[in-house]
Amino acid sequence: MPNYRRLFAPGATYFFTVVTHNRRPILDGETARRCLRNAIREVQASHPFDLLAVALMPDHIHCIWRMPEDDSDFSTRWSCIKRKFTRSWLDAGGQEVAISKARSKHRERGVWQKRFWEHMIRDQADLVNHVNYIHYNPVKHGLVKCPHEWPHSSFARWVREGYYSTDWLCSCDSQVEHPDFTEVASSVGE
Repeated sequence: MPNYRRLFAPGATYFFTVVTHNRRPILDGETARRCLRNAIREVQASHPFDLLAVALMPDHIHCIWRMPEDDSDFSTRWSCIKRKFTRSWLDAGGQEVAISKARSKHRERGVWQKRFWEHMIRDQADLVNHVNYIHYNPVKHGLVKCPHEWPHSSFARWVREGYYSTDWLCSCDSQVEHPDFTEVASSVGE
């Protein structure tokens, strides 16, 4: 097994992919979205970070965080978000799947995959590529035809702030060529 080591850099910007256990589509309902939104806000209050971009898919989340200048501990933040989400999700009637004895021994639940994927953003071009990948992800997965149709992402905010036009990669009226996010997709592990 490779010895994977995370790269921690105070004040850095990171792209994350966080996946549900067995890729169950538990994030497609309003209850789950509310639980996740509340968990993120609670963690941001105690462990600040800027959420620059996000797309909430039925079975995974892609997002980009900017860490505080003196802090690089994204792992604790994700642990807290997953824990808070799991508690409120299960309290609201959400279901978990059976897990192995080993996972149970480590007090894990059958809601999230144990790990997550992170990539430290290298420069402005890398940031733009990952933001575009995030906002196009619902189209890639066949959930909508155009990025503006997916309500569970930061796309509308990026349009309001002038970074995108409303019709960015839109195929509502015509067929557009799908962008090539090969470099990003190969690094995402999706």
